Amino acid sequence: MSENSSIKKDLSPEQHAELFRVLKARFDKNMSRHRGLEWAKIQEKLTDNTEKLWALNEMERTGGEPDVVDHDNETDKYSFYDCSAESPYGRRKMCYDHEAAKKREAPGGNAVDAANEMGIELLTEEQYRGLQKLGNFDMKTESWIKTPSDIRKLGGAIFADRRYGHVFVFHNSAHSWYSSRGFRGLLKV
Repeated sequence: MSENSSIKKDLSPEQHAELFRVLKARFDKNMSRHRGLEWAKIQEKLTDNTEKLWALNEMERTGGEPDVVDHDNETDKYSFYDCSAESPYGRRKMCYDHEAAKKREAPGGNAVDAANEMGIELLTEEQYRGLQKLGNFDMKTESWIKTPSDIRKLGGAIFADRRYGHVFVFHNSAHSWYSSRGFRGLLKV
């Protein structure tokens, strides 16, 4: 059990208000990310799912700058992705997962466990490419993305970035870590 699992995962009324203020300001500033969506409906959904606010606050606290990028009409869920220009600064210097961390400890821990502790998921390759259609992300950094099990079984993991006007997906040993590599996550509410 990790040391963070004992953390109280709720926010004070003041923290709720500040998080809503930050999220609404970002929503208003980046309308191209969520055409046709209304902040009032999103805020209502968040108010009805306060347990998700802690995860959103963690995304914000670690530099992810979460924003709404999608609404699934079938499930009536909104998807918040980390939309910071570069891989979130509070989630860098990480190897891929717990198994990798047993081989080589990374200063930032590991991406899979960190995402689980935060209550979010790593982006898949498809989701990462979808995010890149909304802007230019990871122009100087890299982000671990959810690695298919067949690659992971062989000791590898995948990460992605944007260079030269294109999105690239690469492989590396799962236990590797770099100061410019972190992870992006998503939260469905």
